[in-house]
Amino acid sequence: MTRRYFVLDVFTETPFAGNPLAVVLDGDGLDDARMQAIAREFNLSETVFVREPRDPVHTAALRIFTPVSELPFAGHPTVGAAVLIAQMRAPDVLAARDVVVVLEEGVGPISCTVRARKGRALRATFDLPRMPEEAGAPPADGAIAAALGLAEADIGFDAHRPSVYSAGNPFTFVPLAGLDAIRRARPQPGLFETAFAGLGRGAVWLYTRETEIEGSHVHARMFAPRLGVSEDPATGSALAAFAGAALRFERPEDGDHLLIVEQGFEMGRPSLMMLEVIVREGKLVGASIGGSVVTVMQGTLAS
Repeated sequence: MTRRYFVLDVFTETPFAGNPLAVVLDGDGLDDARMQAIAREFNLSETVFVREPRDPVHTAALRIFTPVSELPFAGHPTVGAAVLIAQMRAPDVLAARDVVVVLEEGVGPISCTVRARKGRALRATFDLPRMPEEAGAPPADGAIAAALGLAEADIGFDAHRPSVYSAGNPFTFVPLAGLDAIRRARPQPGLFETAFAGLGRGAVWLYTRETEIEGSHVHARMFAPRLGVSEDPATGSALAAFAGAALRFERPEDGDHLLIVEQGFEMGRPSLMMLEVIVREGKLVGASIGGSVVTVMQGTLAS
């Protein structure tokens, strides 16, 4: 049986930027080993397999694989798959109004709104399936600095300190003093794995308030060698968890807030992610992540 696949660039309006995503349609009938082998063959940060939903009121079910393992949830696969499914299943409706798709993932059903914009790339926004929670204690600043090839003075800015949060996937969040520090960061073999052992899958998201683009609020990088991802151009699941760290250290007033995050610049794949948070009585009561998607190639798998 041949299966169609598409490669999309997510969190960008420009082909060959953003975070590439492979989406395999007609994923039913593929076992776990075959899906893992296909993801390893694509060798992107994630590959998505679209399957029939368990609940018929939902649009589709997703299985998400890195080159080495399956994930219960990931942001750029959710955004990319939502756009592709809306394009393929409801193109006429999408031309007239927003299309809502509900995708089943390991963390539960996720509602996504896909919007067509005249002369611009399609955009999808999804509501977080769960609010972020603290997921452990970070390593000491000295251990983090050594693991990243930095000085201890590079760690932290304003009230921001290292933290660990999860909204489905755990991440260690490391605030850095500025763009110079984040550009110098390099995972140090052995030290990196030791420092972040026991913290989920060892995924680390670095961020700073200094940005490359006017209008952005945060500049970020993400390393996850244990997942087969040496560096990721845009990490939506990290952004979902970061909502918890942002609330803790920024203490925003009640209301709706938009955070624009840039990532992937050091890789030559600039990406822009949108995080909207709703704060009531000092608590995070809702959040969504959005971004643009462009299709760059398609083909068939003989499997």
